[in-house]
Amino acid sequence: MNIGTASDRIGLPVKTIRYYEEIGLVRPARSENGYRDFEEADLQRLKFLQRSRSLGFSIEECRELLSLYEDRNRASADVKALTRAKILEVERKISELESLKRTLSDLVEACHGDARPECPIMDDLAGKKDPPSTD
Repeated sequence: MNIGTASDRIGLPVKTIRYYEEIGLVRPARSENGYRDFEEADLQRLKFLQRSRSLGFSIEECRELLSLYEDRNRASADVKALTRAKILEVERKISELESLKRTLSDLVEACHGDARPECPIMDDLAGKKDPPSTD
């Protein structure tokens, strides 16, 4: 099947499929006229990549996961270790986002939000150490 049909079947944009081919994650056959000719195995790889990316795995992690997926002698421990590492990364990002939320909430709380020009949010963004009092 051609790239447009493959795109429709799996719900990935044609541009993404071309990119995955460019970086070697999929290698569809070529017909005599040079067009890509996707088979079911190619669609399965693309679906695998789509799901892996939706779970936050990087391109390089997807490359490693694909290698493990295609290796019938793989150890599930390798897959589990890679996934555990992703969980740690997600937890670190969540912690960073929670800290960011606390900081932004503190700034919003400190701001009067009225017609006056004084604003602790702007002071903080400008790097001023002592924002005006919120009294």
